[in-house]
Amino acid sequence: MTWNWKTGGVALGLAIFIAVLLVKPIGVSTQFVIFDAMVADKINPDLITPTDDGGWTSTNAYLAKSDGKYAKNAANPLNYSFIFVLAMMAGAGISAWLRGGNGKEDNRIPALWRANFGDAAWKRNLAAFGGGFIVLYGARLAGGCTSGHMMSGLMQTALSGYIFTVGAFAAAIPVAMMMYKKDVEL
Repeated sequence: MTWNWKTGGVALGLAIFIAVLLVKPIGVSTQFVIFDAMVADKINPDLITPTDDGGWTSTNAYLAKSDGKYAKNAANPLNYSFIFVLAMMAGAGISAWLRGGNGKEDNRIPALWRANFGDAAWKRNLAAFGGGFIVLYGARLAGGCTSGHMMSGLMQTALSGYIFTVGAFAAAIPVAMMMYKKDVEL
């Protein structure tokens, strides 16, 4: 089954609409902070502690902010947002499997990447990891990720969503033009 970008865009829009309608806006970068806190709490059990009023707090100011909301989520990670991140990873794996991502180089490296950077899968994987790290780091600096600011923000007509979207494209388009100088016929 092959989806073009229009079908994928409509499907993504419907998924975001349903999430906002039924649960809450989509945003995932905070869950990486929560995961880090879960790991850090295993190393240092005094990092996250319950409070007398039934809440949670932390010796880390970031986790303790918002009345211990992040500390609470790290102490009790089985919540909508954390399960959503796990489901995204599972969905990506299922998508790769359904479109034939069986580990063959031809399926894992897009033609545009191959034309500009060659066939080495390790290069593609390293670039994807590095790009993901930069996006996640920037998301935490911005107080939210592309799914929270751009996708959910635009759906809710939030001014911050529009500002973020303009900024993201203003940075992404010139970078893509610099990186992908060679074009390919599709």
